[in-house]
Amino acid sequence: MKHLRTLEDLTLEQLEKLLSLANEMDKISLKQSEPPITVANLFFEPSTRTKCSFEMAQKELGLHSLHFETNFSSVQKGETLYDTVKTLESIGVKAVVIRHPEKAYYKELENINIPIVNAGDGAGDHPSQSLLDLLTIQQEFVIFQGLHIVICGDIRHSRVARTNANILRKLGSKVSFAGPEEWMDREITKGNVISMDKAVKEADVMMMLRIQTERHDMSEGWTKEAYHEAYGLTVGREKLMKKNAVILHPAPVNRDVEIASELVECDRSRIFKQMKNGVLVRKAILAYVLNLLEVKKYERVI
Repeated sequence: MKHLRTLEDLTLEQLEKLLSLANEMDKISLKQSEPPITVANLFFEPSTRTKCSFEMAQKELGLHSLHFETNFSSVQKGETLYDTVKTLESIGVKAVVIRHPEKAYYKELENINIPIVNAGDGAGDHPSQSLLDLLTIQQEFVIFQGLHIVICGDIRHSRVARTNANILRKLGSKVSFAGPEEWMDREITKGNVISMDKAVKEADVMMMLRIQTERHDMSEGWTKEAYHEAYGLTVGREKLMKKNAVILHPAPVNRDVEIASELVECDRSRIFKQMKNGVLVRKAILAYVLNLLEVKKYERVI
């Protein structure tokens, strides 16, 4: 059975094929099912981009979406995640997309017999976000080998930072980090921490991160203005970036905190391109785990 719990579920060959599939998703013919396959979306944390792009992907693939409302479910009565997913499996759901605040929640679901797609687990992993980031970088630079990616901000609490750092290193990119010392994580950074002023001069990709205020309080002494001045991508810093360097951000964006408002849609920004790519990537993920592919080019390799 195919899952996408972390990018460790994929070989590098499978990952590259999945990116290729996402890039050509609108040209690929897919198997049609009667009645349509139903996929359940279980979001235990707030989400706009991930939730809506999975829903859009499901609609464009001709799937039925079952929207699970945690506030009106037996979760409120103490039902476990396993029992919730087992119930959905029993009534005919063919795959589940889950965002959950618990890191590695999917370990509880080992005996589930339908595909599990991780839409974010606490401060653990966010594989679909990483894939759309990779697709956006690939569209810009073609290859990852030799690129310098700087991930900036709240590293310790970010599943995006963790997932991207691991996979980008495997793909041959140099990965550095910038941000407050108290928000660094040696397991992720491996000592590759640089100043913001150095980062903007050397990076091919400035990957800005949102401050994860739902996982911690901003450290004492930080104001939004002080953070922006010390660690934000300011208008002045953007002017120091390399000619072809680009800006990424997983969003939602705290304007004038991690990035100046006027830079969110500047010529370097690929933030809304990332969102567009999010639908393509999530269509590819669902086609992969549900075995919807008909094209021989892809059917045996992912």
